[in-house]
Amino acid sequence: MEKIEERFIRYAKIDTQSDPENDNNCPSTEKQWQLANLLVEELRELGLKDVSIDDHAYVMASLPANTKGNIPVIGFIAHMDTAPDFSAENVQPQIHKNYDGKDIVLNKKENIVLSHDYFQELNQYVGKTLITSDGTTLLGADDKAGIAEIIGAMEYLMEHPEIKHGKIRIAFNPDEEVGKGAHLFDVEKFGAQWAYTLDGGPLGELEYENFNAAGAKVIIKGKSVHPGTAYHQMLNSMLVAKDFIGALPPNEIPEKTRGYEGFYHLYQMKGSVEETMLQYIIRDHDKKLFKEKKALFLQTANAMNNKYGAKVVNVDMEDQYFNMREKIEPQMHIIELAQKAMKTLDIQPIVQAIRGGTDGAQLSFKGLPCPNIFAGGHNFHGRYEFVPVESMEKAMQVVVKIAELTAEQYGK
Repeated sequence: MEKIEERFIRYAKIDTQSDPENDNNCPSTEKQWQLANLLVEELRELGLKDVSIDDHAYVMASLPANTKGNIPVIGFIAHMDTAPDFSAENVQPQIHKNYDGKDIVLNKKENIVLSHDYFQELNQYVGKTLITSDGTTLLGADDKAGIAEIIGAMEYLMEHPEIKHGKIRIAFNPDEEVGKGAHLFDVEKFGAQWAYTLDGGPLGELEYENFNAAGAKVIIKGKSVHPGTAYHQMLNSMLVAKDFIGALPPNEIPEKTRGYEGFYHLYQMKGSVEETMLQYIIRDHDKKLFKEKKALFLQTANAMNNKYGAKVVNVDMEDQYFNMREKIEPQMHIIELAQKAMKTLDIQPIVQAIRGGTDGAQLSFKGLPCPNIFAGGHNFHGRYEFVPVESMEKAMQVVVKIAELTAEQYGK
């Protein structure tokens, strides 16, 4: 536990926040290179083989097989960047040993408290070791916990040659949080028959369904004139934006949906009389409903143009990823293997649909079936993020067990 704790904290202190506004570069921020280069050094020092880093900071390495047989090459993947939703500058991890079940004061000066009444999942971890930030930044367990777990598992397998396994490939990529982590992932070079991302939440999560996803940027053009002479002349783009937002289904937003229910999420808005910009993400697990949501979004823009004038509302919409279920279901042995690994370790698998997406969704459509396994954290993308060290250790053990079971099942 001490080793995985130390490794995670070292990674968490490095600012690797990605930038959704940078469409021209990968990685989207130069600071992601710092962690990428550090990982390359560590993997080489550990003695892993085929360690490489490409021009876009994708890091890959191999653990050679230590037994004979026709064992499939499997992979484990995590992303290096942290979300742009909240500050990631100067992350200061705080260790809370033997958690007592009470509120955790993250920052006394600013009165930032991780409340066990509000975040009731804390009650599951009494007696455990929790890691938080100091409340002024996110923590970065999404997905630096996954990185620490994968590397920890490789180190453990190297230290325990009695555990037989086939060839294992690992990879760490940039820009997952801005939806581009798999765009330049070289599946052929990776060379695995299937893989798992360690990018899930609490202990036991196992996911092979995710949202179909699109992003939409709405630019609304207004006309700015002096308000004293604005009668029948001014067109306030912010008020048009208000109409546009109000015309979408009011209950189909993240805070009013759950489970398999999709949504329209307005996550950014900037405006003036002359021009307003709205940034949306559109999500649904069902492909038919997803298409209907996109169509309604465009119909709403057309209705606004009919009301206010042609080309007042302009929409740039782009599909981001699709539900990997259709690629995983024909190969359910991948899921069964992970379930068996968890049950062997007395972990109850929680198979559920992701209300989001992972790199595994895009990779599955690129020919690398890639479901998602828990990394252990809670409350990602904000100041109240925390991860139990014991959950990270369990995730590491699941990686080891999957490797062992794969060799047992296919190496006969």
